[in-house]
Amino acid sequence: MPEIITAKEQNLVKVFSDDYFFEIPLYQRPYAWTEEQVDELLDDLTDAMTRGSDAPYFLGSVVLIKDDGQSVSQVVDGQQRLTTLTMLLCVLRDITSDSKMADELDVFVREIGVKLKGTEDRFRLSLRQRDRDFFQQNVQERASLEKFLQRDAVNFSDSQTQILKNIKHLNKELLKHDDEWRANLATYIVQHCFLVVVTASDGDSAYRIFSVMNDRGLDLSPTDILKADIIGKMPAHSQEEYTNQWENIEQELGRDDFRDLFAHIRMIDRKDKLRGTLQREFQEHVLGDLNSEKATKFIDEVLEPYAGVYQTISRASYESTEDAEKVNAPLRHLRRINNFDWVPPAMVYFRGNEGRQDRLIKFTRDLERLAYGLFIMRANVNERINRYARVIRAIEQDDELFGENGPLQLSSDEKVDILKRLDGDIYNQPRIPMPLLLRLDSLFAEVGASYQHAVISVEHVLPQSPVTGSQWMEWFQEDDERNQWTHRLANLVLLSRRKNTRASNYEFEKKKNEYFLHKGTTTFALTTQVVSESKWTPEVLKRRQCDLLDALKKEWRLS
Repeated sequence: MPEIITAKEQNLVKVFSDDYFFEIPLYQRPYAWTEEQVDELLDDLTDAMTRGSDAPYFLGSVVLIKDDGQSVSQVVDGQQRLTTLTMLLCVLRDITSDSKMADELDVFVREIGVKLKGTEDRFRLSLRQRDRDFFQQNVQERASLEKFLQRDAVNFSDSQTQILKNIKHLNKELLKHDDEWRANLATYIVQHCFLVVVTASDGDSAYRIFSVMNDRGLDLSPTDILKADIIGKMPAHSQEEYTNQWENIEQELGRDDFRDLFAHIRMIDRKDKLRGTLQREFQEHVLGDLNSEKATKFIDEVLEPYAGVYQTISRASYESTEDAEKVNAPLRHLRRINNFDWVPPAMVYFRGNEGRQDRLIKFTRDLERLAYGLFIMRANVNERINRYARVIRAIEQDDELFGENGPLQLSSDEKVDILKRLDGDIYNQPRIPMPLLLRLDSLFAEVGASYQHAVISVEHVLPQSPVTGSQWMEWFQEDDERNQWTHRLANLVLLSRRKNTRASNYEFEKKKNEYFLHKGTTTFALTTQVVSESKWTPEVLKRRQCDLLDALKKEWRLS
């Protein structure tokens, strides 16, 4: 049977009629609109009503799977909008003092059963199974509003909590007006507000439409499309179980990290730079010719195990009876650099070496060394991806990682290049000074030092523009010598406060006591070392530069 796709502009009189009974499939993501989005919709509706125009007001589109002649419609896209509109109609219904208006609004929430026909009441929108009864009992049922508003969100899911928040917000905003105003709003909404209803007779067509809409910039996550694709291929009896499994992972990681997880899985599979959209590359290369067996296998054998190791890696939360910190410390250092290209090889290694702590300690230390080396050498994205792809291949093929010529190791030329850059103008290298100084500070700090400060800044000891006649100019009389030291490692310290331009030019003794110290102490080991100096001369800087470079040479085996 040929696929049938239709698109119609329909007002809400038609949308919330017996022509459609909307069902949110199990694989859809939870309801997630915030009060801000609800407020924006309500403001738009009231503004349009106030202008008094009979021109249609478009609320966007919905994409449905719907067989011709059938009323039941699976919602592929548009559940957030349909759910919020239903909530708005329910609040308008339950707060009106006009019983006739309440009766009329109730018709848009449910089909009223007729005993003589043998039909029962039927809600026009059914949420996902997880939230369906909750939404029916607390929102769609007539006169449920008052009791629902008294509830708190204890033991509610995230989506249920957001539904309660939005209902409270709508109730508060609509009660600012009288019954007549609210009746006019309800009339405007059902008569003059339109949705573009796109219906497809089969899932593949609907998902293609959904994907095209995503490519045109609508706020749809690629993981939402992949979810529809993957779980949509499973038999009906498995969909709820795997939907719950999928959403538990997404909720545990958070939406942004969940998307990043898919990007990292794609890199593990492709070992190459992303050439198109994440969704398309994932569908074409990772999932391939997807069927029910492959869909199940992907979640059980790829998504679930990689989600676990990704959470450990991204949060530096490795656990063991002893020496867990030897794994977590390098992971925390890695998180400070300005890219996460190192994550896929870490995921592959952690997954293949679960419980082998000695290997994980050695691997994370060498991975951190490599990542910082590439970072300091300012390797571009292509260079980084190619290097980490070699590491992934070596792990998968059980090749030597830790030998002198392994892809995880720095070459002799790379070590020379890194040392040269470390001994140069570090401050003016974009994004490098902060993570490098924090890494260096950890080498001198006491075990267990914390770097969880609201503000951390990098400050020069010798000012960038010292005042003529100051002690700084006596210590550094030659411009060349002063310029040589100003931006090097030895002259940089960390502060747990914002920069103070005026304080930057204080004389050394005053700068230590009034700027570097806070309540008589410093937060960072590097800064404590500076405070202990009685003067700041070229000789002091030379000694300090050697000490700092020696510490990095030893830690990263750069000799």
